[in-house]
Amino acid sequence: MFKLKGKVAIVTGGAGVLGGAMADGLAKAGAKVAILSRTQSKVEKKVKAIKKNGGKALALIADVLDVEQLKAANKKVLKKWGKIDILVNAAGGNMKGATILPEQSIFDLSVEDFTKVTDLNLKGTVLPTTIFGKAMAKQKKGCIVNISSMAAQQAITRVVGYSASKAAVDNFTKWMAVEMANKFGEGIRVNAIAPGFFIAEQNLKLLKNEDGSLTARAQTIVNETPFKRFGEPEELTSTLLWLCSDATSFVTGIIVPVDGGFSAFSGV
Repeated sequence: MFKLKGKVAIVTGGAGVLGGAMADGLAKAGAKVAILSRTQSKVEKKVKAIKKNGGKALALIADVLDVEQLKAANKKVLKKWGKIDILVNAAGGNMKGATILPEQSIFDLSVEDFTKVTDLNLKGTVLPTTIFGKAMAKQKKGCIVNISSMAAQQAITRVVGYSASKAAVDNFTKWMAVEMANKFGEGIRVNAIAPGFFIAEQNLKLLKNEDGSLTARAQTIVNETPFKRFGEPEELTSTLLWLCSDATSFVTGIIVPVDGGFSAFSGV
């Protein structure tokens, strides 16, 4: 497995299900991991769990949309560990008003919620990148991994706000890969992971009934996924470690699907 001993990583949204699994993977690979999220209790719980398993972790309480909080978090990491080698932009999410229900159409869209979702997924990736990325630019070495989605690559009904904002993350990933290479050299790489369908806190009610059975939408997803199941959070880890390691020293500007074959299947 890929080793990251001595590396310093920041995971935004690192107290969530998917971000937490990636933070665990980085810590097990030897990285020192800073967990960034708004909810102090969740962050401290994750930091405690990583330390209990022998890893090194640091709590960062910050909103990815608050520049001053991000700057304070940046100072805290640099004071504690002296550098930033890896940034995983795992913070993101969706809102009800930016989702079109079966009985609705696009004309029922809440533009206010659409804007909030776009801010969270796109701006919430751009701001941490511009703030934590400065340390990488200074040391001319680092790795940024953004989190995309299957919803960015093809039309998936209902999730219009989430889809549009994640598509923007894809473009920003490519743009930043070129920008960092051109301005600061080949030592800084920017890539993204596009998870297929995973069950997390934000989509639990959409995909599972109260009795634990799959909803009709969840069953459709499983039917359209060649592996015929949802992904497990830990299955993102190996791809993340690969992207963060020296094994991908000539890889930048790509979006890697981790989706059980969903993006390859035509449905026929």
